[in-house]
Amino acid sequence: MCTTGLPSDVCIIVEEISFHLHKFPLSSRSQLLEKLIQGASISQTGEEEKKCALSLYDIPGGAKCFLLIAKFCYGVKIEITAADVVSLRCAAEYLQMTEDYGEGNLISQTVNFFDEVLESWLDTVKALQTCEAVLPLSEELHIISRCIDSLATKACSDPTLFNALWNGIHSTAKTGPQTEDWWYDDVAILKLPLFKRLILAVGSKGMMVERIAGAVMFYAKRYLPLNGRQSRNLKSAVPVLSDEDQRALIEEIITLLPNQKGAMPTNFLLRILRTSMILHASSSCREILERRIGAQLDQAVLQDLLIPNTGYSVETLYDIDCVQRIVNHFMFVDQEDGDSDFGESQLVEGSHSFTPITTVANLLDDYLAEVAPDVNLKFEKFVLLAAAIPDYARPFIANSIFFLPQAHPWLTDSEREQLCRLMNCQKFSLEASTHAAQNERLPLRVIVQVLFFEQLRLRTSVAGGQIITFDDMRERMYELEKECKNMKHDMEKLVKTKRISWNNFYKRFGMKFGAKSFDLKSVLLACNGDALQPSRKAVLNRKHDPQIKLVD
Repeated sequence: MCTTGLPSDVCIIVEEISFHLHKFPLSSRSQLLEKLIQGASISQTGEEEKKCALSLYDIPGGAKCFLLIAKFCYGVKIEITAADVVSLRCAAEYLQMTEDYGEGNLISQTVNFFDEVLESWLDTVKALQTCEAVLPLSEELHIISRCIDSLATKACSDPTLFNALWNGIHSTAKTGPQTEDWWYDDVAILKLPLFKRLILAVGSKGMMVERIAGAVMFYAKRYLPLNGRQSRNLKSAVPVLSDEDQRALIEEIITLLPNQKGAMPTNFLLRILRTSMILHASSSCREILERRIGAQLDQAVLQDLLIPNTGYSVETLYDIDCVQRIVNHFMFVDQEDGDSDFGESQLVEGSHSFTPITTVANLLDDYLAEVAPDVNLKFEKFVLLAAAIPDYARPFIANSIFFLPQAHPWLTDSEREQLCRLMNCQKFSLEASTHAAQNERLPLRVIVQVLFFEQLRLRTSVAGGQIITFDDMRERMYELEKECKNMKHDMEKLVKTKRISWNNFYKRFGMKFGAKSFDLKSVLLACNGDALQPSRKAVLNRKHDPQIKLVD
């Protein structure tokens, strides 16, 4: 109710709230209200004494904004802020409050104030945040585009200029930014459509992709449950989005990710992928993420690669198919980049300076060791994943590949043989050699090959003049002797179990063993049928080279 002392002659209804006002103050400032009041008065011929009633159901800013406008029409001084300048500007345009209806009318005042708002970073953010509520006028009046351009220009400029040039009329205790990520938290309050436009704007102004990626990651962490729970911001209450809204958000977020390889950390991409699976995002969304991860898989760690299986028909604990697709993408990119165009000779034994493909090979070995004990893991999937990385890219082979026959004792002999074809005994690490020698489920020829190459490696190290301590050599020899004894014991046990004689066993390999030793070179050639590599032959053909023997 207007308290001028005069009876109200017009009632303006906004959002079910009635404003009892007077015709003259409103008509003198607004062309639209003047027309509406005149029209209502003509329709009430003969009933002039009756109060005029008007409805402004679509006025921008609603009842809160119209209250300020009503005060302005009555000459009451109102304080315009960054939080309400956009709604007042749009409402003034809607009501046609031009200079023709009084000097210094609301349109001109809000235009002048908005220009000042753009000088302040935080005020511009506040103003932009309110634009979505007054669409489409805020778009038609170019308010949104001006806010975004102002913010993008400041974000791309030297952050040390923040206090000097960009605080404007905004009074704040916040100190100027010291790092390039100073603007992430401020713009994260924006709704996704406005945030997306801002990110595209800073990109068009030449911002480094690392900074763009950082802003997108910050935004995603605020609104998506990347750690299995909804993230919270300590400064402000962040709304908890529904699964549907989160799904829509994640599908939009991936369109903002910079295309450059390595711009986004691999562990973040994997977390996004895991969340998209939980939320059942579109298949195209997951495919994009898998390709991005595959392109930089060498930067991943095992823990991030253990993606839980969230399919409707869960077979294995972890999503093996997803990792297989990621590895395939990696191999495709690696071949395109030419990183894989090298031979085994370039992998120096004992070297720890690996190329991306060898790094992925080691990561895959660790992954296979983790998933192998799963009783629901199909043999075909394991073999397919294990064979995804070529043998030349593996500087050594860990003991991960032995977990499958241990966890799956029901494997057939042919399946064990197929699995063993993936192994290169010459590249076994010491741990892998020890494990292989003790693994009762491996074919005997594999165990013999492992022991042969382990002794050969030791002799090559000594012959090559490498510096090793006496304690190291003694420990290595002790381990080999121990494994040989265990192997002989296992052989005897196997013979008794299957009721076959040692002679039949010898006949199988086409050789004869002595009571205390046997020719491992012959065993290797009989088992494998392959010639030794030239470098290995050179060692065996050394002058006065005694026959290799296993100590009983």
